Amino acid sequence: MEHVYIAIGSNLGKPLKQAKNAIIALNTIPTSKVINVSSTYRTKPLGIQNQSDFLNMVILLETNLKPEILLNYIQKIEFNFGRIRKNERWGPRVLDIDIMLLGNKTINTPRLIIPHYGLKKREFMLYPLSEIAPDLVFPDGELLSKILTNTPRNDLRIWANSI
Repeated sequence: MEHVYIAIGSNLGKPLKQAKNAIIALNTIPTSKVINVSSTYRTKPLGIQNQSDFLNMVILLETNLKPEILLNYIQKIEFNFGRIRKNERWGPRVLDIDIMLLGNKTINTPRLIIPHYGLKKREFMLYPLSEIAPDLVFPDGELLSKILTNTPRNDLRIWANSI
């Protein structure tokens, strides 16, 4: 079984309910199981600022699936929640699920980049990740704890009604 760290985000509809249901859906992926869940965090949006704050969290999933197959399941879950992929980056989303890390793998294909391309610069991924994997070492050998020493929280705070 491979450890996969997955980020969940939402800022449309009922983000907390959608996050809870996303965890349930992720737990139905074949040969996969949700092992741990971070707190939920409220964060300011990237890019386009005139939108609602995001709910963000990180889960640890164990799976036997190949990365591209796992991605297929994740994108199907997003689609089932009403996610429509647009060329617009950082816009509002009903549900956003990103594979951040997959074991100690480094993957760079047209469909999948692991570690996630913005992971080391995004407080809304790093702080929830540190909650469930405080001793994590990235595939390049860098410690998560070291990265956090130079990562401002940028008004990151616990969502009022965490899961």
